[in-house]
Amino acid sequence: MDEDEIISIYAQDDFADLCRGPHVDTVKVLKYYKLLKVSGAYFKGDSKNKMLQRVYGICFENEDDLNNHLNLLEEAKKRDHRKLGKDLELFMISDYAPGMPFFLPNGMIIRNILEDYWYKEHTKEGYTFIKTPILLDKKLWEDSGHWDNYKENMYITNVDESIYAVKPMNCPGGILVYKNKLHSYKDLPIRCGELGLVHRHEASGALSGLFRVREFTQDDAHIFMREDQIEEEIIRLINFMDRVYSVFGLDYRIELSTRPEEKFIGEIEVWDKSEAILEKICEKSGKEFRINPHDGAFYGPKLDFHIKDALGRSWQCGTIQLDMNLTEKFDLTYIDSDGSRKRPVMVHRVIYGAIERFFGILIEHFAGAFPLWISPIQINMIPVNNEKHLSYVNSLKEEFEKHNLRVTIDDRDEKLGYKIRESQTKKMPLTLVVGDKEVESKTITYRIYQTKEEVTISKEEFISKVLSNINNKTINYDL
Repeated sequence: MDEDEIISIYAQDDFADLCRGPHVDTVKVLKYYKLLKVSGAYFKGDSKNKMLQRVYGICFENEDDLNNHLNLLEEAKKRDHRKLGKDLELFMISDYAPGMPFFLPNGMIIRNILEDYWYKEHTKEGYTFIKTPILLDKKLWEDSGHWDNYKENMYITNVDESIYAVKPMNCPGGILVYKNKLHSYKDLPIRCGELGLVHRHEASGALSGLFRVREFTQDDAHIFMREDQIEEEIIRLINFMDRVYSVFGLDYRIELSTRPEEKFIGEIEVWDKSEAILEKICEKSGKEFRINPHDGAFYGPKLDFHIKDALGRSWQCGTIQLDMNLTEKFDLTYIDSDGSRKRPVMVHRVIYGAIERFFGILIEHFAGAFPLWISPIQINMIPVNNEKHLSYVNSLKEEFEKHNLRVTIDDRDEKLGYKIRESQTKKMPLTLVVGDKEVESKTITYRIYQTKEEVTISKEEFISKVLSNINNKTINYDL
């Protein structure tokens, strides 16, 4: 422990506890509580000692708050992305690759949709795209500062008698791309995007589904600009992120994370200037924000975007990092209007954060019932009788697929009620039951997920409603 590190001791009468406190004078005041679980713990953490029982519980000021919290815990269990990921066949984790997810066919559909949306929206915003190597020489990581500040989290190997590291971040590769050619002030800002695969060594005990992994894809972008472009560019970026999050129905709050107390590079004056710029931009953008002291990246302060899911839980996803240090360390320049060489400012940013983690958040946010435009299967068709109705079902499938709709047919030899219930269990957005009436009138009868109402309309009207819902990226299934 450092000499200046603060510890907290709470004392009550002759009892002193190494915690923040406070303790209550009597348990009589703890009227609204619930014991949640027990676990074993060795006395003083020594396995040679007797096993003690640790009891976990929660307590609230009133019964309503307690019940609301318990309901939230139950709902969170139902939405657990690890369980739903298995039930809906989205992803898997193997002991052969801890912390490195395998995406299954259904999960790959969603992942590809997220990436396709990312590319389209960035193209609208004037980004170009690159791909940089996963394995890079130690010298690059020394130049960037990662070797001194992040080495313990990096995977390292030997190649041709030289030390290489698997990239934990995409930034140095993006910098090398910038240095590949001479730039004019007229070229700036340069917005350069990369869906870059990175690896970070996380403790095995910290790994959790898609939320804490060792291999993930950052939806990175690095923006190189003149100093006079900072304000306009970051406000534009905040609006861009706002647009993306709103598509998924996610609210957010912003935190301005300032210079770390110890591990950082650059002069404090540069940090102070960068932090003041970001604070001014937040105020000018009209977005609410709060200061998060000493939690900036080692090379610059940042704006962290904490999104809120359907249960009100907060997740840190997007970030905008203002960097006036790495451009200095790598001697990045552009030719100004007077012919002199100037130093550009660099912004690092992600919106999803990591595709894997954002995917996990969406699973829990939507409880596995994804909007139509994201859902791996959009329409599940069930013929009442295969001999009589399967031909019409196949013709519908052919018609739907012409419109790029994702369709499946459940023609198993099972009872109709069982197949309808399973369609609900698998969280199919639209279930079509096809019988004599539909075949004779050439209509469609559909049921929306979690409803019992059946609606019969023409094939043309159904397709029009579905495509409208998808094209508008509507959150609900309201047709």
